[in-house]
Amino acid sequence: MNYHFIAHRQVRQNLCDVLDSLSLDELTTIPDGFNNNIYWNIAHCMATQQLLAYYLSDNSFRIDVYWINQYKKGTLPKLDVDASEIETLRFLLKETSKVLEKDYYDGLFEDYKPYVTSFGLELKSIQDAIVFNNMHESLHYGYVLAQKRALAGQKKLW
Repeated sequence: MNYHFIAHRQVRQNLCDVLDSLSLDELTTIPDGFNNNIYWNIAHCMATQQLLAYYLSDNSFRIDVYWINQYKKGTLPKLDVDASEIETLRFLLKETSKVLEKDYYDGLFEDYKPYVTSFGLELKSIQDAIVFNNMHESLHYGYVLAQKRALAGQKKLW
């Protein structure tokens, strides 16, 4: 599983790099042709990781439930984000990756409720959830990059 944790940290670093490279306006603007923004995609990654790992194993979330309620699947993008929330997200992206790894090796996820994702894959164990979560976060990183390109194209029109 070590490789999967390394991959997770890298995806999270890539997401943090995007947070660092864009303005608040760029992070919260919904580009033409999309139904959410860059910020929502990044925060959604963290919320989903908590649901896949902790909720499905009957463990407490490692983040405030605010993040889950605001950014879980089916939520709408928040447009009134402030700089302090971005800083908190940056911190939580890194910390929740470290904590997941520690909790995994501490044996916290012994009981896991099987779950079929909207992608069509059944998760039967925490190992399945961690691997799927990396795929899920990479998918959203791809959306983030597409939204970043779309925003750059829109700027040329302004």
